[in-house]
Amino acid sequence: MAQPSTGALSLLTGAVMAAALSGAAVLAVLGSGCDDPGTYTEHDGVVELIGGCLHPSDLPITPQDPANTPDPGTADPSLAR
Repeated sequence: MAQPSTGALSLLTGAVMAAALSGAAVLAVLGSGCDDPGTYTEHDGVVELIGGCLHPSDLPITPQDPANTPDPGTADPSLAR
């Protein structure tokens, strides 16, 4: 029996790896335990996620109260747009 060429072997290896990664992605989604994927709605020019399994405590940064936002005149000038 003849040996496959290097190009065919590379193609076969790539296809097997793609199938394995796709399978792992499907298993990750199925095992996530989220029954409600949520929906995005837009109102007043703001897009908001309604439902889903994401909770505010899951986010690394909590929103700031606009009343506590520093005055733009006193902000770091290096951050100016």
